[in-house]
Amino acid sequence: MRRFPLALLCALALAACGADRTWAPESQVSAARFVSDAPPSVTLITVVNDRNGSGAHSGLIINGSERVLFDPAGTFMHPDVPVRNDVHFGMTDRMVDFYIDYHTRDSDTERYYLIESTRFVSPQVAELVMQRAKDYGAVPKAYCASSVSDILRGVPGFESIPGTMFPKALERAFDELPGVSRRVVTQATSKTDHGVVMVDKAGNAVN
Repeated sequence: MRRFPLALLCALALAACGADRTWAPESQVSAARFVSDAPPSVTLITVVNDRNGSGAHSGLIINGSERVLFDPAGTFMHPDVPVRNDVHFGMTDRMVDFYIDYHTRDSDTERYYLIESTRFVSPQVAELVMQRAKDYGAVPKAYCASSVSDILRGVPGFESIPGTMFPKALERAFDELPGVSRRVVTQATSKTDHGVVMVDKAGNAVN
């Protein structure tokens, strides 16, 4: 793992698809609230194992009246990002870069890249997707793609999204929607200047 000069403490493990029932207090959620200047959008995150091509994880970044991350069955954590079930609040540009950078791993034993699929939507659709994510509850292990497809299905403009347990199948269906922009991020192309250093749950830096 990489270290960065402007270190912020975080504790996380690889977001491979356990249900983590946490509920941050309103004071923390309100203080962390981040509003982006970018247009309303829904971004599907798909993590892919580069060694066998299988989907390893699915998540959603939702930009509406605020920007949140729905990271179902993931274990991404940061003290500045309060969590309610699987919804992470306070997703600044820096934290989004860190989230993406973390998933583009390359080592002797594992190699992952990330597909970022973004669709601009109306403010009403962004709020609907965000509310469905907030209402969904904690997601059990291995149900990351299933929960994301549950949230998107039935939303105007996303009616063709199927119910699936497989991140790659979800990604293919999402990318077929009109107006989707797709970006592949590897360790070589991810932003590494976010200033965040990874630590374990005991607070020790991870090399």
